[in-house]
Amino acid sequence: MPHTRQQGSAWENAAETFLNGRGLKTIQKNFHGRFGEIDLVMLDGGTLVFVEVRFRSSDRYGGGAASVTPAKQGRIVTAAKRYLQREKRHATRPCRFDVVSIGMENGRTVMNWIRRAFEAG
Repeated sequence: MPHTRQQGSAWENAAETFLNGRGLKTIQKNFHGRFGEIDLVMLDGGTLVFVEVRFRSSDRYGGGAASVTPAKQGRIVTAAKRYLQREKRHATRPCRFDVVSIGMENGRTVMNWIRRAFEAG
């Protein structure tokens, strides 16, 4: 079985391909800020989208989307603010936070794209 980081990278690549196929354009992968990370930074038209990718083999404990807790959301928002400070060319764009929850159903991979999964607050 591949290492957990390798698995995470593979699911992030799958989510990126999924979103590219729906018209989003990748700007950056795995942006690291001091207090958090953003899996994918993408453009959806003129909107900057910060995407959290979550894989869960079972939804027994709520699935991938449920694992994006308020604390995790706060870290993503903090990282997004840092990203906008560094990347001034995007600072005036509207932004949103999406989650791609990946799971298994009947032995098949299922992707659930949740637009505007949470707000910056």
